[in-house]
Amino acid sequence: MASTLISAKLPPDVDPTKAPIAFGRRALPKLNREIQSPEVLTQQRALMALCDLVHDPENIYQAVQIGFLENLKILLLHHDSTVRQKTTEILYILAMHNVGRQGLIQNAVIPVLTELLDDPEDICRKNTHQVFDMMAKLPEGAVDILRAGLTPLLVLKLKTESDEIQELILGTLSNCLRVEASEALATDAITILKEKLTHPSVTIRSKAAQVILEIGTHPEGKTTVCEEVIPLLVSLLEDTDPEVQASAAGALMFATIKPKGRCLALRAEAIPRLLKLVAEENSRARLSAIKTLTMLAEVAEGRRKLLEHTDTFQQCLRDPSEAVKRAAEIAIRVIQWKPF
Repeated sequence: MASTLISAKLPPDVDPTKAPIAFGRRALPKLNREIQSPEVLTQQRALMALCDLVHDPENIYQAVQIGFLENLKILLLHHDSTVRQKTTEILYILAMHNVGRQGLIQNAVIPVLTELLDDPEDICRKNTHQVFDMMAKLPEGAVDILRAGLTPLLVLKLKTESDEIQELILGTLSNCLRVEASEALATDAITILKEKLTHPSVTIRSKAAQVILEIGTHPEGKTTVCEEVIPLLVSLLEDTDPEVQASAAGALMFATIKPKGRCLALRAEAIPRLLKLVAEENSRARLSAIKTLTMLAEVAEGRRKLLEHTDTFQQCLRDPSEAVKRAAEIAIRVIQWKPF
C-alpha cells in the first residue's frame, strides 16, 4: 500500500484560545465538565485545552484521579471526527507516562479503543495504534491487549493499513507476542509477516523480523518459523540496514534451536553470511550471529565448516562486550569439541 502522510490539522473553527481555563487545580475539573457538554464545539475546545494540559505529568495524575478516563472512553465513540481525534491524542499522551498507562488499564480503555480500528479518519486510527504501541511496552499493557483479543485484528490490519501505521502495529505485536503467540499463529501471522520481510521500508522489514523473533521464542512458534521463513531470514542477513540484519540474526538464533531449523539454515548457506556479521560493528547482530553459529556447530556439517574460521571467534574474545566474549568462548568450545 502506498505510503501517505496522515494530517493532524484541525477544522478552522476549533480555536484552543477560546476555551477558558480555570486557575490552578480547578482547570481540570472544569474541563471534565465541559467535555460532557451537549455542544460539540464546547467539547472540541475543552479537548484542545486538555491536550495542552496533559503534557504536564502532574496534570496527568490529577486527570486520572478525578475520573477523566471514564468520560474520554465515551468520547471515543463520538460521531464527530475532531472529538475522536483529540480524545485519542490525549490518550496517547497519557500512555507515555506510567500513571497514565496504569489509568488506562484500570479503566478498561483498550477494549473501547478496539472500536476505532476501522475509523474512517486516518489520524484517529494512527493515534489509536500509538496508544497500543505505548501500552504494549508495559507487561500489564501487553496482557491487556491480548485479553482484548486484539492480536488477530492487528495481524489482519497489516494487509490494509498505511506504512506508518504498519510500523506501529508491528511494534505492538513484537511486545505482545513476547508474552503469548498462540493467537497470532492461529491467524496465520507468519504468512503475512513473510511478505513484510521483503517490504521496501527498512523499518517494516526490521520490525517484521523482530516479530518473527518473538514468535520463535515460544515452542510452538519455533516449528512454524522453521518450516516457513528460514530461507528469507538468511537472505536478510545481507540486508543493507544493520537493524534488519540484527533482527534477522536474532530470529534465526531461535529458529535453529530445533534440529530441523539447523538443517534448513545450513541448506540456505547461512554460515558465510553469519560469519560476515560476526565481524560487523553492530554488537546486537554480532551476538546473535555467534549464538546462531554455535547452534549450527552442533551439526557435524556445520562444525566441519566452522573449524576453518575459529580465528574469527578468537578475535571476539577481545570484544568490549562481555556478552559477546562469553558467546565466543562457548562457540569455540562447541566448534572444537571432539567425541571421545
